[in-house]
Amino acid sequence: MNYFLYLAIAIAIALLSSRVMKLIKLPNVTGYLITGILVGPFVLGLFFNNFNFTNDPANNQILGLVKNLSWISEVALGFIAFTIGSSFKLSTIKSLGKKVLVITIFEALGGSILTIAGLSIAHLIWPTYIPWEIVITLGAVAAATAPAATLMVIKQYNAHGPLVNTLLPVVALDDAAALILFSILFSVSKTIANGTGFDVYTGLVKPILEILISLGIGAIFGFIISGVAHFFRSRSNRMILSLASILACIGLYHLFQTPALGEFELSSLLMCMASGAVFVNMRNDAIRTFDRIDYFTPPVFMLFFVLSGASLDLTIFASEKALYIVIAALFYVVFRALGKWTGAFTGSTISRAEPTVKKYLGFALIPQAGVAIGLATTASAILGGDSGSMILAIILTTTLVYELIGPVVTKTALSKAGEIAVETVTAK
Repeated sequence: MNYFLYLAIAIAIALLSSRVMKLIKLPNVTGYLITGILVGPFVLGLFFNNFNFTNDPANNQILGLVKNLSWISEVALGFIAFTIGSSFKLSTIKSLGKKVLVITIFEALGGSILTIAGLSIAHLIWPTYIPWEIVITLGAVAAATAPAATLMVIKQYNAHGPLVNTLLPVVALDDAAALILFSILFSVSKTIANGTGFDVYTGLVKPILEILISLGIGAIFGFIISGVAHFFRSRSNRMILSLASILACIGLYHLFQTPALGEFELSSLLMCMASGAVFVNMRNDAIRTFDRIDYFTPPVFMLFFVLSGASLDLTIFASEKALYIVIAALFYVVFRALGKWTGAFTGSTISRAEPTVKKYLGFALIPQAGVAIGLATTASAILGGDSGSMILAIILTTTLVYELIGPVVTKTALSKAGEIAVETVTAK
């Protein structure tokens, strides 16, 4: 099996899919995910595997390839988290004011809480097929929003006004809130999945230590690259420093899982985010490095989404769990959307935001993609088994739904708020 040729074919198809997505006015990420599913081990990959429909890597060459390339997804997520850290520039946060922070906290919590509440109903009806670890993990992932789809709509229709002015900083901070919330809730999911029962150290002390250690290590690397960057003036060299920091965070994440270091399940995402946050606050010229990273990462992100699609275990849709994946996905879509709107409305009311912000902001926060897929991929790898496969299947399924309806809902919300000119909508 020529893995390099197979990857070349996958990238070429993904690139072509972006042109198709442009014609039907959908985000590129949708095309990348569909490409991954098509070239994955259970569709076109069957040609390389004697049409053996199995999820055993030992007997499925393409699935084995996808598993061996999981490090690409880790690096891509590291870059995403590092870039999210740039949202924590203190001067920017101060300029945003208390309103945006309050709204972000409430809409992130709202999405998680109502998703958990809705899926809890599904769990009570089908406890065997929708266990608690799936309910809580999906609740943790629900906090994340996809800024790319939102920004695309705003730019396409040249929208402007109070809603847009609030929406942009909220989506910038939203994924950072999602990473922190995921670290807390996923610790609970792991405890339940392991069946060890609740004890103070495992269920409370250790998760808090893991978060604090992750943030501390990330901050240390942020200080290191900020200091070393003084000796490297070019943006390319500083980007290499950033890459070294990201790889070091991922490496320490794996190192701390060893018994010698206490089997801590640190968060490489939190480490990379903290590193980026410290770096952007320590260096006034940090934005130049982040700009350089934006030039470097597109092929990495493309491969990440293609591999995410290829990781979708289609054999689970041929099992008795298929119906429950669809049910859980439906509950997730409905209750997450309701939670986002409720949380945004509550936060806007408390912070005394404009009426149009209170009414329509939640609708513009519906799109979900990259960070959610990354968190689901992490959860799937750690939990493993049917629960891990179901979580990834549910999130990839709902992502395709969100990427189809999200931009339309966002456009409608901006139009209803009066922030898209009528002639602009007609022209488009």
